[in-house]
Amino acid sequence: MKIVLAYSGGLDTSVLLSWIKDTYQAEVIAFCADIGQEEELKGLDKKARKTGASKVYIDDLAEEFARDFIFPMIQAGAIYEGQYFLGTSIARPLIAKRMVEIAKAEKAQAIAHGATGKGNDQVRFELTAAALAPGLEIIAPWRDERFRAQFPGRQEMIDYCAERKIPVQASAKKPYSMDRNLLHISYEAGILEDPWYDSYDLKNRDYFTTLSVLPEDAPDKPEHVELEFEEGNCVAVNGKRLNPLGVMRTLNKLGGRHGVGRVDMVENRFVGMKSRGVYETPGGAILIFAHRQIESLTMDREVMHLRDSLVPKYAQLVYNGFWYAPERLALQALVTESQRHVSGTVRVKLYKGGIYVTGRKSTHSLYNPHIATMEADPTKAYNQDDATGFIRLNGLRLRVGAKVNGSKSMTKPL
Repeated sequence: MKIVLAYSGGLDTSVLLSWIKDTYQAEVIAFCADIGQEEELKGLDKKARKTGASKVYIDDLAEEFARDFIFPMIQAGAIYEGQYFLGTSIARPLIAKRMVEIAKAEKAQAIAHGATGKGNDQVRFELTAAALAPGLEIIAPWRDERFRAQFPGRQEMIDYCAERKIPVQASAKKPYSMDRNLLHISYEAGILEDPWYDSYDLKNRDYFTTLSVLPEDAPDKPEHVELEFEEGNCVAVNGKRLNPLGVMRTLNKLGGRHGVGRVDMVENRFVGMKSRGVYETPGGAILIFAHRQIESLTMDREVMHLRDSLVPKYAQLVYNGFWYAPERLALQALVTESQRHVSGTVRVKLYKGGIYVTGRKSTHSLYNPHIATMEADPTKAYNQDDATGFIRLNGLRLRVGAKVNGSKSMTKPL
């Protein structure tokens, strides 16, 4: 039996690799996706083989991640529950897709992951596999009673690696767990399981400042940034043309320096529980803010309102792992169509954790100063007298209702 395992080289996946190999008497192929996490990948091949892998794939997927996953999601304006920029959520379907591709190439019968039975990632990995390779078996050790009985805690994992001379660097105590990629870094569990815990406390500035500084530590002088968009995608930053990967890397540095994109929230997991997470998404926060600004100038009102009405659904689909579901693909087609004229330049100011718009311009601008002005309209494009009939027609059903039911019924206390 051949199994493709999502592998990072850390304590958990090192234990998983060895345990799966022994338990299933299988050939394990380790796969690590480089999606901009900037973790040390040097020596990972050797470590995986020493742990028991028969073959190792270390694939650079950062450009694909930016181009085919982050940017389409930014076009949709997707933010989960009004705060979360979906950094972990959007990475999982890409990782799972590549695992499926490797499994097919290697003629493997199963893929395996280290997601726990309490989290969202197990759903995201497995729904992707269901959509792309329904015949593949899924191995999820954290949902296997044998695995949980053998490893009730982190110390048992450390002891297991020591006994088998598996090369890992780990300690029994860890104040939280982290997950990083090109779009963000997330922190959860450990000390964060207390929702009263202050993640912004200056005493903890070494804990949650991987990609960005705390607002108090940001420069006292603001910085202006210009972003150029073509059909809803950012193609240049401060006049320098960049591919999607370059855009994300540049904005991450700029945003991180000024402490923008920091989120501390309690969210609703797909599996039913609430969880607390701290996120740093500096580049993504700038990008989605600037994108909205250029949309405000160039997008038709009804198209914008229609797309906006679907944003919560789109974000939920990404969060819940339905990236390859037909409804997400259908929504994406609508989003792509809505972006045809979303081109132009946005200027923003970054300061002490805040993002502020300081200018927008576009050859596709629907803003007409002659019509919008409170002064006399030289073009006579808007006749204020027309508003009388407009209001009268819109008020018709209200007047009829008031006459039939009485005006007081409309203000009756609940």
